[in-house]
Amino acid sequence: MVPNNTHFDTTRANVEFVGAEAVDLVIAEGRQPSLKHPFKGNMDVAALESLIEKVGRERVPLVMLTVTNNSGGGQPVSMENVKAISAVCRKHRIPLYFDACRFAENSYFIKIREQGYEHKSPKEIAQEMFSYGDGCTMSAKKDGMANIGGFLCTNDDLLAQQEKNLLILTEGYPTYGGLAGRDLEAIAVGLQEALHQDYLEYRIASTAYLGNHIADQGVPIVQPPGGHAVYIDARAFLPHIPPDRFPAVALANELYLEGGIRSVEIGTLMFGASATMDLVRLAIPRRVYTQSHIDFVVEIILEVWKKREQIQGMKLTYEAPFLRHFTAKLEPEPAEATAALRS
Repeated sequence: MVPNNTHFDTTRANVEFVGAEAVDLVIAEGRQPSLKHPFKGNMDVAALESLIEKVGRERVPLVMLTVTNNSGGGQPVSMENVKAISAVCRKHRIPLYFDACRFAENSYFIKIREQGYEHKSPKEIAQEMFSYGDGCTMSAKKDGMANIGGFLCTNDDLLAQQEKNLLILTEGYPTYGGLAGRDLEAIAVGLQEALHQDYLEYRIASTAYLGNHIADQGVPIVQPPGGHAVYIDARAFLPHIPPDRFPAVALANELYLEGGIRSVEIGTLMFGASATMDLVRLAIPRRVYTQSHIDFVVEIILEVWKKREQIQGMKLTYEAPFLRHFTAKLEPEPAEATAALRS
């Protein structure tokens, strides 16, 4: 079993592909979209202790902590929670790994929301956070600010050698891992730039601007807005469409048809019947959108909000056995079918 606050889709798929069970242990507040809480990405410490005691330490090869918690609305994890989870892991001699895709944004949220960190730089906060772990996975397309690539870190020399041996077989030599030199250089620069406070301040403010403007008009979102994206609560937006008719897919389609806005479903299509929320993620590209772009997105969302009752549910026509949402094919249900569900 691999505990996480909330596994992202590809992380969950890799865990399950090798026969392990991916367990989500986010705090209760993290499952309530409209509830405001400064650190909704936190892991439930008591639940982690209970799981380890129930299944035994030998069945838990590692604990993961996703910062920020992408599948839970881009919500941050507090340093207090990091310390508590690390203490549990060290008590049971279980490695703690970070899914560190958005570590810089998480560090900035700690700076502005957690007492005692207001005078520390995002870099200092990130360094402290990583000091409590044993390794991390990183998709550098996020807070690496690169076009492609990523890396795996560990403080276990024996494990590192095993990883290097496997890397040569599957990707390339350890010094480049299958990446071009320019991409390695972009990651090296991007990891530092992503921690610049002025960049983080502007990015977080832009995301909040989008979220607050649509929320003020009644659009239900995950509160408070996350760091890299605004997440619309599709179940609340389209209450007449049940989860098995994929309300978030229906909403994402409508946003694209209305204004060419590309978003992604994080819900029943992605996670199946175990999904507790159906969200539409509006991820904001770095250093791409102007203020007028954001205002256009607000305008389109509000147009769709006005005609939400006309939106129809979706039905699957094709799904793959793993990560079905990447290649699934769906089509709108007949209008009368949605009307029947509403009645």
